[in-house]
Amino acid sequence: MTLKPWLAISILFFFFISNVIGAFVGINIGTDVTNLPPASDVVALLKARQITHVRLFNADAHMLNALANTSIEVIIGVTNEEVLGIGESPSTAAAWVNRNVAAYMPGTNITAIAVGSEVLTAIPNAAPVLVPAMNYLHKALVASRLNNQVKVSTPQSMDVIAKAFPPSTATFNSSWNSTIFQILQFLRNTNSYYMLNAYPYYEYVHSDGIFPIEYALFQPLSAVKQIVDPNTLFHYVSMFDALVDATYNSIEALNFSDIPVVVTETGWPWAGGSNEPDATKENAETFNNNLIRRVSNDTGPPSQPKIPINTFIYEMFNEDKRPGPISERSWGVFSTNGSDVYTLGLGSSDSISDNSSTAFCVAKPGADENKLQDGINWACGQGRANCSAIQSGKPCYFPDTIQNHASYAYNDYYQRMHSLGGTCDFDGTATMTTQDPSKF
Repeated sequence: MTLKPWLAISILFFFFISNVIGAFVGINIGTDVTNLPPASDVVALLKARQITHVRLFNADAHMLNALANTSIEVIIGVTNEEVLGIGESPSTAAAWVNRNVAAYMPGTNITAIAVGSEVLTAIPNAAPVLVPAMNYLHKALVASRLNNQVKVSTPQSMDVIAKAFPPSTATFNSSWNSTIFQILQFLRNTNSYYMLNAYPYYEYVHSDGIFPIEYALFQPLSAVKQIVDPNTLFHYVSMFDALVDATYNSIEALNFSDIPVVVTETGWPWAGGSNEPDATKENAETFNNNLIRRVSNDTGPPSQPKIPINTFIYEMFNEDKRPGPISERSWGVFSTNGSDVYTLGLGSSDSISDNSSTAFCVAKPGADENKLQDGINWACGQGRANCSAIQSGKPCYFPDTIQNHASYAYNDYYQRMHSLGGTCDFDGTATMTTQDPSKF
C-alpha cells in the first residue's frame, strides 16, 4: 500500500463485492464531477477495494488506459449524443469501436458496450436508430473479432414498463413494443443481456405511501405489510426483487425467455432538499449494505431463482455538476479525496482479532521520520488502526519515539487488515518480521 487514502482497505464492503460467488456488484463511474481525481487514482481505489466490475458512461481514454492490465471488467458507454450518428452510419460505428474498444484490448478488459442511457425515455426521437446502432456496433465487433468478448446492449429505465406491480402482469409500455421487441431479438441473437436501471428510491417516492419504506430498503416486513403477487402468490421481500421480476415478466410477455437481466444502475441518494426527506445517509447506507447482502445469496428473483442478479451501484462519486434537485448530486459512495461518504460494510475491522498472525509489520530501522509520521497518520486515520495505546499516558506510549509508535500503528493495521488485502509497505518505511513488536 502507499500513503494515499485511496488505498485504505478499511471496510469489508468492497472486499465482499469481489467475493460474491456467481454474482457480482460493480460500480458506475460518472464524470460530471468537480475536481474528478486522476484516472490512476480512481483505479487505485478500485483495486484497493477489490472492485472487479465497473461501468463507464463514456469512452474516457484516461480511464480506459488506467484500467489496462487490472483484469477489472469494464462496460463502456456510448453517450446519448453519439447514438444518432452511430445509428445512421455503419462507418461511424466501426470508427467508434476501433477508437474506443479495439484500441484498448486485450489490455483493458472491456466486456460490453452500453448503447446510450435510457434512450427510449430520455431521447425518444432516437428510438428509430437505437437498434440499428446496436447492430452496427456488433458488426464492427465481429469485423474486429471481438464479438465473443464484448457484448452490446442498451440500459433502459423502469419507465418503459407500463405497470410494475404485480410483477406477474407487468408488460412493456405498448408504445415501445416494436422497438423493445427488436432490442430483445438482438439480445437473444447475440447472446447478450438486458440492461436495467432500477431505483427502488424513485419507485418508493412516487408510490405515495402505497409501499412501506422498509420494502424499498430490503428491511423485514411485518405480517400485515407482506407484499404478495396475487397471481403467483410469490412473496416479495424487497422492491428490488419485484422490479427485476417485473422486467423478466415483461420480456416473457413478448415471448422471450432466455435473456438474463443485469441491473446496470441502482442505489440511494444520501442527501436531498427539504422536500426529499428520504434521501439520507442512514437510508443510503442501509440500502447499499442490504443490496450487497441480497446479491451475495447468488439467487434471482422469485420467478427466476436460478439466475443471480448482477448489479452495478450508482455511483462512485457525487456528480455535483448534474442539474436538478440536491438528491441528483448525492449518490456517490466516495468523496473525491477517496474517503467514504458513509460506512458500508458487513462488519468493522474491530471484528478481526489482534495479534492473529505470527508475522508482524514494523517500521524499518533508519526510515525517514517524516515518512514514518505520515505512515502513523494514515494507519491511525484512513487505515482504521486502533492507536489509542500509543497516546500520552497509555501503556504503549513509551518509548516515546517515532520508530516505536510507527511499529505499533503499522502492526495494528496489518493484523486487522492483511486478510482483506492490507499490505505492509507504508511508502517503503515498513518491513515484515517474526518478532512480536510488543516485545521490543
